[in-house]
Amino acid sequence: MQKIIRMNSTQVLFFTLGAYFDTRLLKYLFFLILLCLYVLIVGSNVLLIVVICVNRSLHEPMYMFLCSLFVNELYGSTGLFPFLLVQILSDVHIVSAPLCFLQIFCLYTYATVEFFILAVMSYDRYVAICHPLRYNTLMRTQKIAGLTSASWLAAFLLVVIMTSLSFSLQLCGNVINKVYCNNFSIVKLSCSDTTVNNIYGLISTALSVFVPVALILYTYMRILKVCFSGSKQTRQKAVNTCTPHLASLVNFCAGCVFEIIQSRFNMSSVPRLFQILLSLYFLTCPPLFNPAVYGLNVSKIRSVCKNLFLKSH
Repeated sequence: MQKIIRMNSTQVLFFTLGAYFDTRLLKYLFFLILLCLYVLIVGSNVLLIVVICVNRSLHEPMYMFLCSLFVNELYGSTGLFPFLLVQILSDVHIVSAPLCFLQIFCLYTYATVEFFILAVMSYDRYVAICHPLRYNTLMRTQKIAGLTSASWLAAFLLVVIMTSLSFSLQLCGNVINKVYCNNFSIVKLSCSDTTVNNIYGLISTALSVFVPVALILYTYMRILKVCFSGSKQTRQKAVNTCTPHLASLVNFCAGCVFEIIQSRFNMSSVPRLFQILLSLYFLTCPPLFNPAVYGLNVSKIRSVCKNLFLKSH
């Protein structure tokens, strides 16, 4: 194990990932399972991105936002899976400080973009259901591009500041008790004042989690109001278009809650493998779940995929 810590300057060159344990020959089984999951994630998300991009009938706001969501799933998965695959086969679970902070940047950006895109999608559904006659006017191409770009740029900015603050901390240790790099774990290793980090952490959490979730709740309250006072056709349209979005939101929020519980509470009584699965849920399940739920439940995507496969045969 290679560990370099200078206690005066407190410069950590390597971090040790302490959540890994000796699985002997089972590590090859875990490697194959993760590799299959990664191939499945990449294949399903790339397929739907290509289907949306090449079919002009899917060049509508809802599908453009979905395309951005699938791109984000690929981005987050690529920030995690290759790293995990290398670490599983390795006997020494260390990672250089720059690579660790790069992974933190990728994973936290993925999570933030996910919330932002889900919020933008809820706004799109609100306009489509509550203001159907003005939908094409309110959701022009320029607005779609602006909302998508703003989601990514705001996420990058929030996470760049967070990562920079953590990178400048003086650390008194280098062991991260997870299977991947985590910003909260690094802040806990600090032997310097972390007041600024904690305050910014609260601000960035409010902006990246609570504000999007509040917007989603508000739009769905308005959608429900229209559904209760509208026709059966309006209610059916709302159910068909909102169910996949709500399923994605609940799935992702559940994963984030699992990660928060696993990171911030004492889980010593919980089996280590289960702790690892909890911490990986929000990074592995949404990229698998979203292509399946949208590919199967959104009729337009389903029909285009069916026609594509029938033509190939």
